Amino acid sequence: MIKPLADRIVIKVIEDTEQTSGGIFIPDSAKEKPQKGEVVAVGLGKMNEKGEREPMDVKVGDIVLYAKYAGTDIKMDGTEYKILSIKDALAILE
Repeated sequence: MIKPLADRIVIKVIEDTEQTSGGIFIPDSAKEKPQKGEVVAVGLGKMNEKGEREPMDVKVGDIVLYAKYAGTDIKMDGTEYKILSIKDALAILE
């Protein structure tokens, strides 16, 4: 698995459904980039000026919304992941 460094997190991208509520299938070219994912790994946190780690706002298992073009996309074992800085995580969905 991937272990993020400092204030970075790894999320598993959650794809939106490929079909509308009316039953129409949406082609890949018309889909928007997903902006939701499940946190699968969390870094230790950024070091502050005192040499202490700042706590992370998210934990493994949280579902987060993130900035549209944030992070780095990677694919492992057929699953899409994204590595992004904690500042790019916009909200936790509850």
